[in-house]
Amino acid sequence: MNKLTLKDIDVKGKRVFVRVDFNVPMDDAGNITDNTRITAALPTINHLTDKGAKVILASHFGRPKGGPDPKYSLAPAAKKLAELMGKPVIMAEDCIGPAVKAKADAMREGDIMLLENVRFHPEEEKNEDSFAKQLAELADVYVNDAFGSAHRAHASTVGIAKFLQPAAAGLLMEKEIDFLGRLLTNPERPFIGIIGGAKVSSKIAVLENLLDKVDHLIIGGGMAYTFLTAKGLTCGKSLVEPEMLDKAREVLGKAYQTQKYIYLPIDHIVTQEFAADAASKHVARGAIQDGWMGMDIGPLTIEKFTHALSGAKTVFWNGPMGVFEFPRFAVGTNAIANVLSDLPGATTVIGGGDSVAAVNQAGVAGKMSHISTGGGASMEFMEGTVLPGVAALTDK
Repeated sequence: MNKLTLKDIDVKGKRVFVRVDFNVPMDDAGNITDNTRITAALPTINHLTDKGAKVILASHFGRPKGGPDPKYSLAPAAKKLAELMGKPVIMAEDCIGPAVKAKADAMREGDIMLLENVRFHPEEEKNEDSFAKQLAELADVYVNDAFGSAHRAHASTVGIAKFLQPAAAGLLMEKEIDFLGRLLTNPERPFIGIIGGAKVSSKIAVLENLLDKVDHLIIGGGMAYTFLTAKGLTCGKSLVEPEMLDKAREVLGKAYQTQKYIYLPIDHIVTQEFAADAASKHVARGAIQDGWMGMDIGPLTIEKFTHALSGAKTVFWNGPMGVFEFPRFAVGTNAIANVLSDLPGATTVIGGGDSVAAVNQAGVAGKMSHISTGGGASMEFMEGTVLPGVAALTDK
C-alpha cells in the first residue's frame, strides 16, 4: 500500500470529504434490503468522528437519468446510517451549491453529513473538472473508501483528488487493496483460484492473470461448458460462447505447458428449460443430450472440487457453480461455500458480485477471511489493472 491512509493524516477540526459506496439494494417502498455496504463504511466514519473530523459523505445510487429523481435519493441511506451510528446524520439537498456549502461550513467536530446522489449531475460520470472542483470546495481533506467504485474514473472518485489534497485511502479501501494485493504478489501456497459464473468473455482477463499466480484453477458455472466444448465434449444446449472456444483452448494449453491443473466438472445436473422448478436429471460429463442444459455441477464434481481444495492455504473465489438463484440448482455453490468455510488455516477471499450473495445464502460469510465489496473493481484488480480511484490517491 504505497498510498496515504487514514493513519497518515491529521483530521482534527477538518472537513473530510469521504467517497463511500452506498449503492445499496432497495425495495419499491424505499426500504434498504441489504445494508452491507453501509456497515462496511462504519469503521472509517467512526475513526474520523473519533478524531474530531467533520465528515462529509458522498456516494452514487442507481442510474438516474442525468438529473434529480426522488426514486434515487440517498435519504433512506442517511436514515439507515443514523440508526447504525446512533447519532443524527445531516441530509444535504444536493451535493454542490451555496446551500450545501453553507451546511458544510456550519458543521462541528464529529458531525456527519451525507450529500445527495452525485449522479444527479451528469458531470459526475463525465469526470468534469468544474464539478469535481465544486465537490472539493466543500472540504479540506479527501478520503476514498469506495473500493466498489474505484474502477470508475468519475468526478467523486478521481477528479476531486486534483483539487483536494491530501487524498487518502479509507480503512475499507486499504483492507481491500491489502487482501487482493497479497493474492497477486505474495500468496501462501498452495493457492487455488475458483472461477464460476455465466460467461468466459467477462472473466477471461482474470483467468489469464490468475493462471500465472495460482497453483491450480477450478472452473464451474456456465463458463465451464465453453471449456468442455473446447475439449471436444458435447454440452447439449448449455451456455457455450462459440467465439471464446479458441481462447478457452489457449488457456487449457497454457495450463498444460506450465503444469497447472484446471479442474472442470465431471458430472452435471441438467434440465430442458431454464426454470426454478424444471424437471432435472444427473448425467456424466460428455453425456448432455440435445435439448438439455447444465444448471449445476453434480455430486461427483463436488467431491472432486472438495478434494482439490483440501490443503489449500489461499483461495480466491469469484462466481457461482450453477444457477444458484434457483434453490434446487444452488447445491454445488453452497457446497463450495461450506468447503471454504472449513478450510483449516487458509486465507479465503470472496471476489465480490454473486459470490458474496452465495456465501451469505450459505450462511458462512462470517467464516471467510475477506469478502470484497466490489464486484467489477475486484475483478479488474485481479486482472492486474491499475484502478483509477486508487491511482488518484496521494503517494506516501
